[in-house]
Amino acid sequence: MKKLAIIFLFLTTVLGFGQSLKLLPIRIDSIAISADQFLGVDGFKNYYYIKSNVLFKKNAGSILQFQALSLGAITKVDILNPLKIIVFYEAFNTAVILDNQLNEVQRIDFSKFDNSIVVSAIGIAGQNKLWIFNSLNQQLGLFDLVTFQYQEIGNTIGEAFSYYQTDYNYFQWITKNNQWKSCNLYGSIFTIAKEVPGVDCQIIADNKILFLKDNSLLIRDYANDKQYQIAVVEKSLRNFFYKDQILTIFTNEIITNYKLTIP
Repeated sequence: MKKLAIIFLFLTTVLGFGQSLKLLPIRIDSIAISADQFLGVDGFKNYYYIKSNVLFKKNAGSILQFQALSLGAITKVDILNPLKIIVFYEAFNTAVILDNQLNEVQRIDFSKFDNSIVVSAIGIAGQNKLWIFNSLNQQLGLFDLVTFQYQEIGNTIGEAFSYYQTDYNYFQWITKNNQWKSCNLYGSIFTIAKEVPGVDCQIIADNKILFLKDNSLLIRDYANDKQYQIAVVEKSLRNFFYKDQILTIFTNEIITNYKLTIP
């Protein structure tokens, strides 16, 4: 039978956000983990999660861990570059850089710099820099990990955001009034979409967002004015992550991987 070659299946032909097209993912495998928070998967099939304020990295052959109890609770972990993992502790205004073995290679206390920086959002950027959102002046900036120079970019962001996500080229966020905005490395800020979900979501493409609503996973494609519902059987879904056509779902101590090609 060649049904496994079918990556997705349309169960309805109604377009638009009012009713959703449905996608049928193909289950690949599942693994057991005990976690408080599932963070995601890198390109080498390493799973990252937090348990009792300890960061774990798990693969088929090993489990690594990192903790810095003196810095309080982990606020954010950036695994975009698995060779340079960013662990942020907002209460102490500090970021810790880890290598691929979860060894600490650099610790940055932003309170020690002359120019006042109080970080409330952070992520890895290109050219060996970090994205920084400075809550003191409500402005984005780039922090150089080699020279320790901080450069503010763009205009002041005068609105709170409920979600943010970074990559090497963009800092993207969703405002409290549900607008999706983006800033590039040169400080240019533009609006991608309006009326978007602001929590339990992941930006997965230039104009696509994956989000959880009423225990259902959905995708909105703003470029083509379409919405898709992903048909999965997991109940009590706690978290999800999408990368390289693999949808990973975390429920109660189980991670399940699906093959999912998005139109």
